Amino acid sequence: EVQLVESGGGLVQPGGSLRLSCAASGFTFSGSDMSWARQAPGKGFEWISSCYSDGNTYYADSMKGRFTISRDNAKNTVYLQMNSLEPEDTAVYYCVTGRYWGQGTQVTVSS
Repeated sequence: EVQLVESGGGLVQPGGSLRLSCAASGFTFSGSDMSWARQAPGKGFEWISSCYSDGNTYYADSMKGRFTISRDNAKNTVYLQMNSLEPEDTAVYYCVTGRYWGQGTQVTVSS
């Protein structure tokens, strides 16, 4: 059974940073492309970034320079480092692989 468990969300002030983690199990993590997506209140899902199994990384234009995706194949974990957070980054953040989504972790950016 594929499981994706996100953690690391919370409340942060504007300009702050958070690192999200996604612990994966039930599939061959090292051979899988991993992504992060988010859904802001009242809005649709938005792709953030992907880290392919070959190590290549891709970002939505609005996230470039602020967000960094990485993976640790030994730990079956993918990370999303988020810096210079803005209130507009408030959303539920999801870890995604193929058609599988985690349960999400809430990130709230507010003073």
